[in-house]
Amino acid sequence: MTDFVSTWNNESFLTNPIGPLGLIAMRGTEELGEKINKWLLKWRDHTEETLPGDMRTTPGAEREDFLIKVSCPRFGNGEGKGMIKESVRGYDIYILCDVGAYNCTYNMYGQEVPMSPDDHFMDLKRIIAALGGKAKRVTVIMTMLYEGRQHRRSTRESLDCAMMLQDLERMGVNNIITFDAHDPRVQNAIPYGGFESVMPSYQIFKALLRNDPSLQIDKDHMMIVSPDEGALDRNIFYASVLGLDMGMFYKRRDYTRIINGRNPIVAHEYMGDSVEGKDVFVADDILSSGESIIDLARELKKRKANRIFAAATFALFTNGLDIYNKAYEDGIIDRVISTNLTYRTPELKAAPWFVEADMSKYISYMIATLNHDRSLSKLLNPYDRIHGLLDRYNKQQTESGIRLV
Repeated sequence: MTDFVSTWNNESFLTNPIGPLGLIAMRGTEELGEKINKWLLKWRDHTEETLPGDMRTTPGAEREDFLIKVSCPRFGNGEGKGMIKESVRGYDIYILCDVGAYNCTYNMYGQEVPMSPDDHFMDLKRIIAALGGKAKRVTVIMTMLYEGRQHRRSTRESLDCAMMLQDLERMGVNNIITFDAHDPRVQNAIPYGGFESVMPSYQIFKALLRNDPSLQIDKDHMMIVSPDEGALDRNIFYASVLGLDMGMFYKRRDYTRIINGRNPIVAHEYMGDSVEGKDVFVADDILSSGESIIDLARELKKRKANRIFAAATFALFTNGLDIYNKAYEDGIIDRVISTNLTYRTPELKAAPWFVEADMSKYISYMIATLNHDRSLSKLLNPYDRIHGLLDRYNKQQTESGIRLV
């Protein structure tokens, strides 16, 4: 709680909110929504201690919590509707949505059907429609951008992500916040709308350091490797802020075939300095089946790399965990670090090689900042926070005798 108090005081968020804060957690985000709500209550309690009445000056702000009850019931044929269980007139509404929560189901013609991203997006639109334009402002926090992988048009095909953004803008959504968009340039579809693609770099690296106190973060013991050219920017960021060397792989694909919606990878080709004897950190946005990361880890092991740490904002594991369990047992991969921004199976959470980065505090801080109508600029740049984290980590290593000095 110490860093929370100091951050609040340093940023001086003790200003009146633009309206009573309301948080709506759509299906699949209940756990994350509860955590965010608890942090928001801490923000409010601390504000009450330092500036009484700040977050309770507007009607509705005296609520026991900020969560607003909603539901999206279904008819027998699968049709649905959105319902809000209480008044939201004049509220500053934040809607938390995870389109990847396939653990949610509904009944259609007597069958239990898992919710697809399309179903989650339609329920989101139903709730926005149920608001009826009564909210003062509506912000959608879409943890994983709907259709974000269909972000550009290459031939005669749909441009789903752009159409989704335009749909939300037309419905009166003022701001859209997402995390690690596959291509943030898709925001050009709504040039007059608010759009933020937030990178969880600090939270992921913090989770890794907390999990492994033996890492030596220097050029002699660690390297950053980009898994492909698409992930180059995020890996360049890690290499720059940590002062490490970087290599990269590029994927040779078979463009004569399409398997599971993409051209299959023929080989991974490496460019960069030697990884021999070094720990390797690999960062990407989405870990889908995860096969390409395993292939990459094998290539690094062939080059005599030490431990392999793979980081992904969204760890989907669409083909299950078997290949990762085996890779961990065989010493091919050491850890996979990912966020709680989308659904994770109980088996994944319990896996000895999985490290979870909790994003609830960060999201609550963004909500509190926007509710007080202040800039997100410092929150969106993790450079200083990562440097501070690294300094504390190195100091603890030196004091405990782990770090070589």
